[in-house]
Amino acid sequence: MKINIRGENIEVTPALRDYVEKKLSKLERYFEAPLTSEVHVTLSVGKELQNVEVTVPITGGLLRAEERATDMYASIDLVVDKLERQIRKHKTKVNRKIRLDGGLKNYFRDAESASGAGLDEEESFELVRTKRFTLKPMDVDEAILQMNMVGHNFFVFANSDTEQVNVVYRRNDGKYGLIEPAI
Repeated sequence: MKINIRGENIEVTPALRDYVEKKLSKLERYFEAPLTSEVHVTLSVGKELQNVEVTVPITGGLLRAEERATDMYASIDLVVDKLERQIRKHKTKVNRKIRLDGGLKNYFRDAESASGAGLDEEESFELVRTKRFTLKPMDVDEAILQMNMVGHNFFVFANSDTEQVNVVYRRNDGKYGLIEPAI
């Protein structure tokens, strides 16, 4: 596994680099073949919190986790735990798909050989509500105003400039983001 570690407002010391590499190398036990893609890790320091973001490209998807804590080492531990949960969840989905129509056999190791114990019960997703609404054409600024008026942290709208469906969202830093479809 190749790990690319980058620091924002923090110097990545050899001790910190070794700790990240040691913790992330534990993820390799979940895969049959070693990961050939590059894992991206961003360590940053905010107001009083230490932030760790990890992106792991895998076949057919992307694993991404972000955690904040007052201690950088605690943030790293938390983000690795979150990634392990995502891998187990993804493995369950992939195995279900393999049983139904074949596919990525031998992509993930057996649960017992990966962690020494069985996986958590398969998590099911329960859809509890469906909403339908008419998309009013508007620009990005108006969509942000509408989002703030309804008190949500995201808003789906028809962009009057591009004539496509877009999403604006409130970021953790208080700023806004825009999601546009790539065609």
